[in-house]
Amino acid sequence: MAGRREQVLRAAIEVLGAEGSRRLTYQAVDTAAGVPSGTTSNYFRNRVALIDGIVDHLQALERRDWEAFAREADPADVHELAEALARFLTYATGPERARTAARYALFLESASRPELRAPLTRGRQTVLAWGSEWIRRFGSPTPERHCEILLDYLDGAALHQLAFPADDFDPLPGIRDLLRGLLA
Repeated sequence: MAGRREQVLRAAIEVLGAEGSRRLTYQAVDTAAGVPSGTTSNYFRNRVALIDGIVDHLQALERRDWEAFAREADPADVHELAEALARFLTYATGPERARTAARYALFLESASRPELRAPLTRGRQTVLAWGSEWIRRFGSPTPERHCEILLDYLDGAALHQLAFPADDFDPLPGIRDLLRGLLA
């Protein structure tokens, strides 16, 4: 059963990322997942529950991916952190473009649907908590604030790449400059 639920969530992310929040319906998710009609509603009784599930799933996927990228970096080397962040951002706007677009679709929808803010805020707080640990390792006097700034920059760079894709996208110089400024 956990496999079917994950299949539905993967499909929901694909629908949301490819077609936007207006197309995120039970029927569209069931079709994209290749499951019988009604499967999505069996797991998620309403739209808020589906979005909660999507947010949690996005967070788990992104953390798993980030940890894989971070394992390649020396935790004491800020330059390797910058390189890992750049690889992650390139991955998030390339192979995982739909996932990243889904997250931004939820952000935009929350502007007019306040009930969506709680799961999105919870997800951001979780990311800030584990991201702040990375920043703390480099001697930041205010790791939570510096992590917020870094996440805002990464979000902006990702959104720009999604909206205006550049074949020569290289986020490394900007990330290096930002980390240098934050951790100087």
